Amino acid sequence: FVRCMLHSCYSSLILFFIPWAAMYDTVRDDGKDIADYQSFALLAQTCLLMAVNVQLCLDTHYWTAVNQFFVWGSLSAYFAITFTMYSNGMFLIFTSVFPFIGTARNSLNQPNVWLTILLTSILCVLPVVAFRFVLMQLRPTINDKVRYKMRKEAVPAPTPRRHPRKVSTRRSGYAFSHAQGYGELVTSGRFLLKRPTKSRSTLFSQVDSPLAK
Repeated sequence: FVRCMLHSCYSSLILFFIPWAAMYDTVRDDGKDIADYQSFALLAQTCLLMAVNVQLCLDTHYWTAVNQFFVWGSLSAYFAITFTMYSNGMFLIFTSVFPFIGTARNSLNQPNVWLTILLTSILCVLPVVAFRFVLMQLRPTINDKVRYKMRKEAVPAPTPRRHPRKVSTRRSGYAFSHAQGYGELVTSGRFLLKRPTKSRSTLFSQVDSPLAK
């Protein structure tokens, strides 16, 4: 509980003071003022969303299509809703509800805003990564020991060698497994032709029998 409370306080300070310091007395590329309440609120909530998603990615050990859908889908939905809320159309329809017209497109098109988001996300995640690294070195769990042992003793699997396929030059193994006389008959294919039926005595009189040899 104390560790979670310290992490929460640290993240809250980072998420407030880093965007505030980055936007304090800052102007846009065209020279107009960007340091207002609406731009600061948009930057702070964008930094928060980015830090939470980075933390979620670090805690995800097995990536699936469902994980990818919700992580990237949440970011896409956030920016779509943000640009819709700060659009000219919503201001014309609900003037009193959405008065922050153009805040999203005027803030998120500045390079220093994205650099602030990147810096804030790194500072929020850095203590978590450092704590896990130190804890793994000092008090490794059984899973950490097994992973380290497997990584240390892992030998790359040998690449299976493909032996060239030998093409046999023999036309028929059956012909070569018998005595001379039937081999020529099988390889030539003459026995497939339809011939008039002959008697047994006539057939053996024309073809030498292997038993006679």
